[in-house]
Amino acid sequence: MIDTHTHLYSDQFNEDFSEMFNRALDRGVEKFFLPAIDSETHRKMIDLESQYPDKVYAMMGLHPCSVQPESWNKELQIVETWLNNRPFCAVGEIGIDLYWDKSTLDIQVKAFEQQIDWAIERDLPIVIHTRESFEETFEVLERKKHPKLRGIFHCFSGNLEQAQHAIDLQFILGIGGVVTFKNGRIDQFLNEIPLDKIVLETDSPYLAPVPFRGKRNESAYVELVAGKLVDIYKTDFTEIDRITTENALKLFEI
Repeated sequence: MIDTHTHLYSDQFNEDFSEMFNRALDRGVEKFFLPAIDSETHRKMIDLESQYPDKVYAMMGLHPCSVQPESWNKELQIVETWLNNRPFCAVGEIGIDLYWDKSTLDIQVKAFEQQIDWAIERDLPIVIHTRESFEETFEVLERKKHPKLRGIFHCFSGNLEQAQHAIDLQFILGIGGVVTFKNGRIDQFLNEIPLDKIVLETDSPYLAPVPFRGKRNESAYVELVAGKLVDIYKTDFTEIDRITTENALKLFEI
């Protein structure tokens, strides 16, 4: 299995990182893709990648919740410098988040568009964070439509129409713990989405799947997400593992 979205560098793992990481390996998670947040954690993320070559892969980007009036331009300069100085598997996580602060929408859109341009220039996929912002996110993607623009709608929690729109725009869906929630709703239509348009993720340490909902999430729990897809698609675990792994390796060109 592949966890396509995990914040392994989170401070929540400081006390027991080795045990947590080994649990994931023991459960069959072979690769871990780390989305960036902002300059406070870039170095820790990249150091972790260097400790586990061929297992851990870093992205680079500015999280929409870190797009703040006083610092976003400087943060973007830091992102661009990193992108110019070494390879990354993707630009992410980037996007629009209107759950916490709607007042920054204008600069969130500008930061999103700039990072999309960088991804297209470098022929890299993007990993999109969208929270209460599907309409705004799609508006940006339609404006920026390009043959090289592709990636993942991380932690997809929209409806069937939004899922199909994302796929039409050359994106695939990142499915995590939300699929196990009673109020998550995506389990009601996900079987209408081809498996070759889906990858597994945890977003650890956030959004732990049932039965760990509300507790710290970790990459080992990607197995529980895959298990839920077994029920939804009425197929066996090996098939879910094989197809979602192939999807991730193809997207990230690993």
